[in-house]
Amino acid sequence: MDILNALMHGFATAITPVNLLWALVGCVLGTAVGVLPGIGPAVAVAMLLPITAKVDVTASMIFFAGIYYGAMYGGSTTSILLNTPGETASMVTALEGNKMAKSGRAGAALATSAIGSFVAGTIATIIVTLFAPYVAEFAVKLGPPEYFLLMVLAFTTVSAVLGASALRGMTSLFIGLAVGLVGLDQISGQARYTLGVPELLDGIEIVLVAVGLFAVAEVLYAALYEGRVAETQNKMSKVYMTKLDWKRSIPAWLRGTAIGAPFGCIPAGGTEIPTFLSYAVEKKLAKGEHKAEFGTKGAIEGVAAPEAANNATVTTALIPLLTLGIPTSNTTAILLGAFQNYGIQPGPQLFTTSAALVWALIASLYIGNVMLLILNLPMVGLWVKLLKIPKPQLYAGILIFATVGAYGMRQSAFDLVLLYGIGLIGILMRRFDFPTAPVVVGMILGPLAEAQMRNAVSIGEGSGMIFLQRPMSVTLIVLILAVLIVPRVAKARAERAAKALLE
Repeated sequence: MDILNALMHGFATAITPVNLLWALVGCVLGTAVGVLPGIGPAVAVAMLLPITAKVDVTASMIFFAGIYYGAMYGGSTTSILLNTPGETASMVTALEGNKMAKSGRAGAALATSAIGSFVAGTIATIIVTLFAPYVAEFAVKLGPPEYFLLMVLAFTTVSAVLGASALRGMTSLFIGLAVGLVGLDQISGQARYTLGVPELLDGIEIVLVAVGLFAVAEVLYAALYEGRVAETQNKMSKVYMTKLDWKRSIPAWLRGTAIGAPFGCIPAGGTEIPTFLSYAVEKKLAKGEHKAEFGTKGAIEGVAAPEAANNATVTTALIPLLTLGIPTSNTTAILLGAFQNYGIQPGPQLFTTSAALVWALIASLYIGNVMLLILNLPMVGLWVKLLKIPKPQLYAGILIFATVGAYGMRQSAFDLVLLYGIGLIGILMRRFDFPTAPVVVGMILGPLAEAQMRNAVSIGEGSGMIFLQRPMSVTLIVLILAVLIVPRVAKARAERAAKALLE
């Protein structure tokens, strides 16, 4: 009953005209971002962080949440019509969705994608509503040793999951940890790594790093390295589903949701695994003529299940973000920065210290899902027209927004130099396949991890054995080792098995 009352209070806040307007703007922008190839939700949120700095915190977070899950809806449009996934989450949708479009069934593919996203998003939001408070209630009982190890778990999972390789992920993480150390030491007050530059005494702004690494680097990288690609668009058909399409889609939506939701909850998420897994399940379960459609005419289940898995994963990813302060994707890493920009640290205390904000945010997910269904089904033709925006003008607009927003924070020319310097580093990271999200995570969580480690060692009177004397600490150490070791063992076994088959 407490959860229901809290949710009702959240709805009371979320349905105020101002917050509804922010939710709508977020959903519209998110869908547009998803439709336009090459611009992900992480870029959009990073670009808008400085511009929304003066906006009320609740309205701002509702706005960012709208962009976050709106992009998941919009990403399917380009995957189906152009075979150009804007996000990695939409790669699997392109496999069958584009073949359906080529067979004259683009409308059915877009419909099952939008409705599946709504179904999965709503179910996943119910999971967030029911389970997030209990996770927070449990986590609030943890002490400094557990908090420190929880952050180490975040470091290992983010660097292992988001990088092309663990080494690249860890390298990016250590860059972020190093950047987080710049400024005054929290305890001694000594200046660290400021190089005598007064502007660095307060540290490097997380917003500058996020905008530089995501928005500026993305645009400059596209201008330097991505050539002009000839895009052929499939013809739109009426957006509707037949009775048979409904019959085939409903079980696929439910199976996709069941596969995707757990992947969002665990702090080692990412949408690639659940979407590919749901696609593989549907392909295996298909029989007769429906099985023959996979890879030829396009099977509707191959669109329905991955889209449901994708939306279930991104929604339940809010559980580790809100309750533990652990981001599991590029966008949740930027959302973590957005919270901190307002002086709010996601984690176990969030449901106590900022309960009104959290429940308004959760309520906005229900509202946003309805908004997105309305925006995506009848208005899909309008979104398709966005694809006609020339890339040079689009990228120029993003750079202008990023520059004006960064300068507007402190009216400092030094910030602009830093912004474009970070952007150049971001280009190099993309060029050599180093993930950028671990930099943001390391920068945000690094100082917090340092403070918790110092507190833990103080409790242990200078002994590191404090981390081995508490059951929860030992459990977290085992989890960290599992994240580091299990994937490598599994990969080695798979390689051995493949080698044995070849011989």
